Amino acid sequence: MIAGEWSFCVERSQAIQTESQTEKEANLKGQAQGGLFNRWTFDQQKSGEAPAGFSMLGFGEGPAADWTIKADTDAPSGSNILAVNSSCHAETCYRLIVADGFQYEYPDVSVRMRFPVDAVTGVGGLVFGVNDAAHFYAAVVDLVTKTLEVSRVVDGKETRLGRSSITPKAVSWHTLRIQRNTIFSKDFIETFFDGQLAVTVEDQSLAIGQVGLLVRGQTALNFDSLHAIPLFSQRPLSAPAAY
Repeated sequence: MIAGEWSFCVERSQAIQTESQTEKEANLKGQAQGGLFNRWTFDQQKSGEAPAGFSMLGFGEGPAADWTIKADTDAPSGSNILAVNSSCHAETCYRLIVADGFQYEYPDVSVRMRFPVDAVTGVGGLVFGVNDAAHFYAAVVDLVTKTLEVSRVVDGKETRLGRSSITPKAVSWHTLRIQRNTIFSKDFIETFFDGQLAVTVEDQSLAIGQVGLLVRGQTALNFDSLHAIPLFSQRPLSAPAAY
């Protein structure tokens, strides 16, 4: 657990150094080691266990969050879900869980999320470009205020890159998805909620990093079916023909 000072800024930081083309090419070669298409359903574990293959990170003072596999007959993937409970009262308290052994330069990441009926607040979503607990990007959904925002955290200082209202579908499980695309040498982060484009921001500083989930403040959320693939890769989709 890392504790420290946290500041919030809504203006784009000019001190962030953008990636060079050489750095981008090097990152593409090293991303997503171990497979192009990755999916975590949490169905191979027992209820009550901590999620295997993930590391827990946190920033801001307060207790660690409780990430636990739970059996659920309503799970989109099958039998289990990942339930998280954070008793941290500060809004600047972030609790992350990141997949071990995978690095992405241009990630396409999606997850199913649900707001428990008996919960008071539910603020969380996806993290990407994670280097450590004080350096990451986040797409955060507040299911109470019905808003979605994309933020960048560098040295514990948060910059809000974009924010928008959302209209959740009348379903229990919602879908959150982020993509990093490049158009004419400009990089964009696109965020979708329940299949609708919610926030698009231009950002040239996102480098290679891990992906995962996060919650903010005092929160209870359920997650399932975490998917991650690289949108651009120098690795072939299949082995070459034998002739």
